[in-house]
Amino acid sequence: MKMFIDGKKVDARGGKTFDVLNSATLELIDKVPSAGVADVEEAIDAANRGKAVWAKTPVHERARIMQKCADAIDARREELAVSLSTEMGKLIREARPEVRVAAQILRGFAEKACHHYGQTMTEYQVGTENDIIFTRREPLGVVACISPFNYPVELSMQKIAAALAAGNAVIVKPASDNPLTVMKVVEICLENGIPGNVLQLLTGNGAVVGDLLAHSPRVNAITLTGSTEVGLRVAAAGAKTLKRVFLELGGNDPFVVFADADLELAIRDATLGRVQNAGQTCCSPKRFIVENSVRQKFIDGVVARIKGLKLGSPLDETTDMGSLISERAAAEVQKQVDLTVKQGARLVCGGHIFNKTYYEPTILDGVTLEMDIAGALECFGPVFPIIGFDSEDEAVAISNHTPYGLQAGVMTRDMGRAMRVASRLECGGIVINSSGNYRHLDQPFGGWKMSGVGREGVSVTLDEMTQEKSYILKNILQK
Repeated sequence: MKMFIDGKKVDARGGKTFDVLNSATLELIDKVPSAGVADVEEAIDAANRGKAVWAKTPVHERARIMQKCADAIDARREELAVSLSTEMGKLIREARPEVRVAAQILRGFAEKACHHYGQTMTEYQVGTENDIIFTRREPLGVVACISPFNYPVELSMQKIAAALAAGNAVIVKPASDNPLTVMKVVEICLENGIPGNVLQLLTGNGAVVGDLLAHSPRVNAITLTGSTEVGLRVAAAGAKTLKRVFLELGGNDPFVVFADADLELAIRDATLGRVQNAGQTCCSPKRFIVENSVRQKFIDGVVARIKGLKLGSPLDETTDMGSLISERAAAEVQKQVDLTVKQGARLVCGGHIFNKTYYEPTILDGVTLEMDIAGALECFGPVFPIIGFDSEDEAVAISNHTPYGLQAGVMTRDMGRAMRVASRLECGGIVINSSGNYRHLDQPFGGWKMSGVGREGVSVTLDEMTQEKSYILKNILQK
């Protein structure tokens, strides 16, 4: 496939390409352009022409076009789902709802934009009795949308749809490991009415393309989902031109299980929450903080559920867990597990790579706060580190023992305790009686601490993607 710049399908000017592989089989699927400086500048030029065109397009017309794009994505859901499953190892049963949600996100932001209101000020300040002051929300200009590999269609659309609905021009940079389905979605949008100079797509090395976008004074905002390391680099670059930077970054989310919890429910949701997308989910539970009196029962239950999982082809409707995104990703998970065992954890089950990109669901018991995995180390694979506790205060302290703060899950039948604990956890969202692996399209989704800056969701992101302007009609009411 090719990039999209100014409504045209283009190769990189330097002729460079890179391979996109089937994550499960490592077979070559396609070659895509590897953009350089000239390509990025051309896309920024086009977007700066397009921002004026799109900002002047009436909201009802932008919404109509976006609704048409959503319908077209829905009409090709199966094709897009197969593409997504093939290039990243995501189960076909998980890929279909991701594509459906992407269309729903487009519709949600299109509808919200039609009802995105300003404010009118009162005349309570002495001397302003004859003035009328009101505000309007106006576009930022050019928004660069940098999306991750793990939910490429959904998370790119969270950014694209919000930016377009607010009247901005957009430059999309998908993950290099699996850009193909996002490229197809952008092509669908261009075919269904989004002007070519309003929506650009660049493929290539993030350290090149992403950094150029972040440094450019002609890009007005960067919205990124990715690692905290990359987020820090983008934030530093964006600060040099005071552009808006929105970051949804890493997490090491706690899943707290009290002794009075529905243990079967806790075991089920812990397993489902962790093995979904082969453990490659930002808000999936990554530290299992279990009251010691039920810890062994919890471990035994998770072991039993893991043994019943079918690992295999992502395109097989009966498969329960697919591959990781790459050999590199599997090797990183292996390195993290080996380190945790070396630091003193007990390997209960799993702990090995197979078929190069698959990783066995793995339970590590006896994890302590001194181990990296209990704090700053985010494991992006199907690994269950178990940490015991004896009191509510201890559970809270363990949960907060991390530089991250994305989401959390709290399992207990005591709703007073659930709310007390939720109020003390340092994170952006708490799920009561399930894992933190949850996201509603309207929810203000995002983290505290090193998990990010800003919020995504239909209820909030249009404010982030616009700037508020005050209009003052001085003495307009004076006779």
